Amino acid sequence: MYEWQKQIQIIVDEIDRCIKNHNDEALTLRALSRRLGYSEYYTTRKFSEISGMTFRDYLRSRRLAFALKEVRDTDRSLLDIAFDYGFSSHEAFTQAFRTAYGIAPGEYRRHPVPVVLRTKINSFDRYFLGIGEIGMAKSTDEIKIYFVTIPAHKFLHIKNFESCGYWDFWQKQSRIPGQDCETICGLLDSIKGKLDDNGGSESNSSSGQIMAFMNEPKGRLCSWGYPLAECYGVRLPADYSGEVPPQMLLADVPEGEYIVFEHGPFDYERENCQVEEAIEKAMAAFDYDSAGYYLDTTPGRVFYFYHDPERFWKYIRPVRKL
Repeated sequence: MYEWQKQIQIIVDEIDRCIKNHNDEALTLRALSRRLGYSEYYTTRKFSEISGMTFRDYLRSRRLAFALKEVRDTDRSLLDIAFDYGFSSHEAFTQAFRTAYGIAPGEYRRHPVPVVLRTKINSFDRYFLGIGEIGMAKSTDEIKIYFVTIPAHKFLHIKNFESCGYWDFWQKQSRIPGQDCETICGLLDSIKGKLDDNGGSESNSSSGQIMAFMNEPKGRLCSWGYPLAECYGVRLPADYSGEVPPQMLLADVPEGEYIVFEHGPFDYERENCQVEEAIEKAMAAFDYDSAGYYLDTTPGRVFYFYHDPERFWKYIRPVRKL
């Protein structure tokens, strides 16, 4: 099963690359099956078995997700966008768009409300599958530690007072209607103006989305010794006035000082656990008193956690000067 999950991940990654490059010739079940060396029938059967949807439905949904961002972020004609993403006419595109999102593309362009996009499938994750790392770490980056002042902003998020860790967080959220990972990530992916967005969905549809921990008196007592609630969401400009999905919260985060513990790019499959351990050690050993600061556990202050192996792994923790 693990081997086929890896094979399906190859197809999923190739689908996004082909959509981004408008390479329709390579974006067929025949071409992708040949790349793996299996028949179309067997490939599509395994795709459905692992992903829970047909190859055709997934491809159509991902094309629409890319197209929606073009509608939202550019002034290109809807017809040009339709042709670029494999639709034969303006009418076909409008019908598919309306069926998927409940709104016509022209109306969406005028009023881009949050909608649930089809996020990229991640069928093969060594840590989620419990396989562990492969080989030895190559990264020699040390942990960078520095202080920053982060301007006032808003944090659009969901919150859990009982979860412990990323996987447990989503397991618990999946029991709440409308707060499962696919729905929440799809909604957040559709929102324009995320402060941490680094380019959209062509490589990772969670771009701009982050885990966070909020100081909450009724939160779970964490290993750091004080109560926190785990959150997942996006940072938005302080003047954000867009629509807030009903299952989410929008918090005003005032300007504040933070300490950053950061590791540079690393090989996720080979180094994830080792990088995590290095950052945890750096945070535990840091002498706040000597630096003239203390960790701020005031209710409402937010700890941000960024995990993007191609760029960095970092914790951003709120502090105040002594």
